[in-house]
Amino acid sequence: MLKTMTFTIMHFTIAFTIAWLLTGDIVVGGAIALIEPAVNSVGYLFHEKFWERLRSGGFDGFMNTLTENAALYLWR
Repeated sequence: MLKTMTFTIMHFTIAFTIAWLLTGDIVVGGAIALIEPAVNSVGYLFHEKFWERLRSGGFDGFMNTLTENAALYLWR
């Protein structure tokens, strides 16, 4: 748990510092430091789901699921 906490602190610090240096605005730096990890966590969830499906059904299974979902979405 300590390793996770220190990594999180490091991540926030790096995100804040880079955003602040690029924008020159401490508020923007703080906002990005809070928003970016949250968005990154959602991206990570989808990344994991992608690999889980790929492992369980292979590439063909993944592509079948992808095309079925795309068809359902497009033809609602």
